[in-house]
Amino acid sequence: MEEVSSLDATAAGRRPSRRSIDVLSFARRARYAVHQGSRVVLYTLHSEAMRRINQRIQKDLPPVPKPVPDGPVPSQRRMLRDIARLFSDDLASVERGDYPLPADGSMTPAELLQTSRAFLKDVPEVARRRATGAHQEVFEDRDRFPDTLPRYYRQNFHYQTDGWLSEDSAKLYDFQVDVLFSGATAAMRRRALVPFSRIIREKDQRKLAYVDLACGTSGLLGPALSAFPRLRGVGLDLSEPYLTVACKRLANRRAAFLTAKAEELPFASNSLDVVSCVYLFHELPPKIRRQVFAEVARVLKPGGSFLFVDSLQTGDVPGYDGLLTLFPQLFHEPYYMSYLKEDFEDIGRQAGLVQRSVEPAFVSRIAEFTKH
Repeated sequence: MEEVSSLDATAAGRRPSRRSIDVLSFARRARYAVHQGSRVVLYTLHSEAMRRINQRIQKDLPPVPKPVPDGPVPSQRRMLRDIARLFSDDLASVERGDYPLPADGSMTPAELLQTSRAFLKDVPEVARRRATGAHQEVFEDRDRFPDTLPRYYRQNFHYQTDGWLSEDSAKLYDFQVDVLFSGATAAMRRRALVPFSRIIREKDQRKLAYVDLACGTSGLLGPALSAFPRLRGVGLDLSEPYLTVACKRLANRRAAFLTAKAEELPFASNSLDVVSCVYLFHELPPKIRRQVFAEVARVLKPGGSFLFVDSLQTGDVPGYDGLLTLFPQLFHEPYYMSYLKEDFEDIGRQAGLVQRSVEPAFVSRIAEFTKH
């Protein structure tokens, strides 16, 4: 009887047959394709529903100026092709052993229904803020939101309800971002695990000191701990509600959480092996960006790595520059235009960090910096 898996063959002291390897590879690829394809369909349908709701309520809102791109904008076909390339790279990393087959977005049917309803209910509120320019509700409502947080942080980024400062916002955030990026968000984040896997192979992960800055609801911390089962990690964020949701989602004894500023890290100098962050720097004023880089350089050990995931910048991918300039016109992104032109290689160099690699991943850029 033909072996049913390579693991069975290994257990029996035999080398797995070529046929069994091919069957396993086909099954893995089919599972991946079904999982990611269903996510693309799910979030594309919600994007279309959002478009129709916005179209229906438009007559009751002040007119919004039509966004004007400053440069080329990729076609929908080009973007779908680039998402497919991202998924191909993601699967290749799985097959290479960088990290296991992902299980992102694994909500129960009840959770999915609840989140979907909350998302669609919030669409008119986002549209209202966009039409009226109401992006300071978090700052103005001092009875609900603490005024001890940095001024730059107390805004309704993306016109989202409660900004970063409620559990309702935290429960919706990942879903909202996936609607924007057609279900590709988790795959973009996972590209940071490629250099991370190299670091893990070179060191004892049980002794690795790792912190994820602006961890949010654990979008990168969770996959990192799943990929590297002996790793411990600390998630740091300014939003206590987002950390509450992250803690519930992970419920992992290998994860700890801290509320703190990225520009004032509560760690000793030369104490961390790996620091990561996802989609943090485009939400920071230029001055704070430099402070965060300086703090990351301070807390990293010599030879330590800073894994950086954020939006593409101008010139990163031919044909995308105009699309990037639409983001701050469509969403409340007060620091995004300055981000597009920022020279992070130079900022890192001034802080004592060398840019080791940088590459695009759909609409994100993934970079690794190392400390001298």
